[in-house]
Amino acid sequence: MPDAAQTWDEHYAAKPQVWSGRVNTQLAAIAAGLTPGRALDLGCGEGADAVWLADHQWTVVATDVSTVALQRACAAARDRGVGDRIDFAHTDLEHGLPEGPFDLVSAQFLHSTVALDRPTVLRRAAAAVAPGGVLLIVDHAAAPPWATRMHHHEFPTAEQVLAGLELDPASWERVRVDSVQRVVTGPDGAEATLFDNVIWLRRVA
Repeated sequence: MPDAAQTWDEHYAAKPQVWSGRVNTQLAAIAAGLTPGRALDLGCGEGADAVWLADHQWTVVATDVSTVALQRACAAARDRGVGDRIDFAHTDLEHGLPEGPFDLVSAQFLHSTVALDRPTVLRRAAAAVAPGGVLLIVDHAAAPPWATRMHHHEFPTAEQVLAGLELDPASWERVRVDSVQRVVTGPDGAEATLFDNVIWLRRVA
């Protein structure tokens, strides 16, 4: 079985920059309406979401399995002047999460080309949310057309993701569970329409 840390280190090391450097759209739109507190960013990559949150007065614990990604994320935080608000943690999510609780737990496109028990990770993520806090999961409802390595990957619906969390309905408010479309420019410069799941839940205080 491929080693997750090695695989993702090689993925990031193949290019000077893998992601756009911009915060994920749904996270920015939703977190902008929340009271800043302590946030957990699962699979932070090169740090755009963590930096945006810190820039908006959140204290952030940002995790990734790749040390290459974390080095870039740390550099991005320093460049933005928010490095003191982010704790970057080298974490294999299959082995556990940083200690909570958190006012916001964000899992943005937490997909993997190597084996990952995503349902278990997301259930742990839910357990880390403080009373009154938010769990925000945004993921692909289908593979991007250019992501050839992910076409074997299963993409559950938003309702299936929610069901997999196995939450007590009395303890959680369902704020939004649906799918959205967005138009993006692919690696070849052509426009493509992507379909994303948005699962936005609030833990009852």
